[in-house]
Amino acid sequence: MDDHARDAAGFTYVYPVVSRRAGGVSVGINLNPNNACNWRCVYCQVPSLTRGGPPPIDLAQLEHELDTMLHDIVEGDFMATRVPEAARRLNDVAFSGNGEPTMSPEFPDAVARMRGLLARYDLLGRIKVVVITNGSQMYRERVQQALGVLRDMNGEVWFKLDRAPRDGYSEVNQVQLNRQAVSRHLAAAARNCRTWLQTCMFMREGKLPDDAEIQAYLDFVSEQMANGVKLEGVLLYGLARPSMQIEAPLLAAAPGDWMQSVADRIAALGLAVRLSA
Repeated sequence: MDDHARDAAGFTYVYPVVSRRAGGVSVGINLNPNNACNWRCVYCQVPSLTRGGPPPIDLAQLEHELDTMLHDIVEGDFMATRVPEAARRLNDVAFSGNGEPTMSPEFPDAVARMRGLLARYDLLGRIKVVVITNGSQMYRERVQQALGVLRDMNGEVWFKLDRAPRDGYSEVNQVQLNRQAVSRHLAAAARNCRTWLQTCMFMREGKLPDDAEIQAYLDFVSEQMANGVKLEGVLLYGLARPSMQIEAPLLAAAPGDWMQSVADRIAALGLAVRLSA
């Protein structure tokens, strides 16, 4: 059983994720408590998702919440009372909330405060730090500088790439995408921090993505690698939990053997693949 509730700790910005499958605990930081994002992915699990950016972040409150959570995990009884024995390990701290975290002007300050707390609890370099992002703000200098700080504390970027970007409308992400811009943003992310692609595959109206769509994705990834973009690999996943968007009745999980076939095709490019169907 996984506990992914954003308010599981009763906080505004910080929440724990207890995952038996992952074999550990992740501490999430939600910079979008207003459920607003600049994208609207059809598979998104955020209820009442709206278009827009995050509200101003109370950095002192965020720091207090993260301090309290890390204290409970490292020095308190959180693990003994809330976590199955097999999962009593702190895996990571992740900027993963109800919208795009890098949209927040306070994102760099939040990264800096997190770094200070990880140092206080002797966790720097001992756990992963992750930012899960759609990559749309990677052109901003403040975001790139924050990624450099993340890199120096065992950080990773999980960059959303669900389909090959074509100039114009993306049905999966409900945004206007520009292929060259996505390429630039991905290169900026990989230049400043270790970067994984994060890709969601699923059925829509009973149909899987066709071979042309998969090949276009593979060709785009190959093109980035040929251009010198260093990627750690691909996090390939399916619909583990139901969408909260209006398209939800149209979506279904892809068969496991089909997901494995896609993973094999990605691996043939020379990339590591972590499959979570």
